[in-house]
Amino acid sequence: MGRLNVWENAEPGIKRKIFTPGQTIMMMEVHFEEGAEGYLHSHVHEQLSYCLEGKLEFTVNGEKAVISAGETIYIPSLAEHGCRALQKSKLLDTFTPLRQDLIE
Repeated sequence: MGRLNVWENAEPGIKRKIFTPGQTIMMMEVHFEEGAEGYLHSHVHEQLSYCLEGKLEFTVNGEKAVISAGETIYIPSLAEHGCRALQKSKLLDTFTPLRQDLIE
C-alpha cells in the first residue's frame, strides 16, 4: 500500500491523510483552507463525511447542503458530489468498500 498515514496535497487548499484501512471500510481526514473546493466527482463507494471543524457546503447530485462541526452527510454510491469550505474546515471521510484508487 502506498500513501497511508501521511499528509498529502489533494487539490488546491486541501490536504488529506488516508488511514490504514480495514477489510471493507476505510477513513481519511481532510483539511480545507477557507474557500477551497473539492471538485465534483463520483465513485461506486458509499461515503459518510463527518465535519470535525468548520463549515462546508456540499453538492450531491445537484442538491446543496451545509454541514458544520458535529454534523454528517451521507453520499450514496455513484452520486456526483463535491464541497466548498465556507470556513477553514476538517472532515473525517469514511468509505465502503475500500477505495483502491486512493490506497494503491
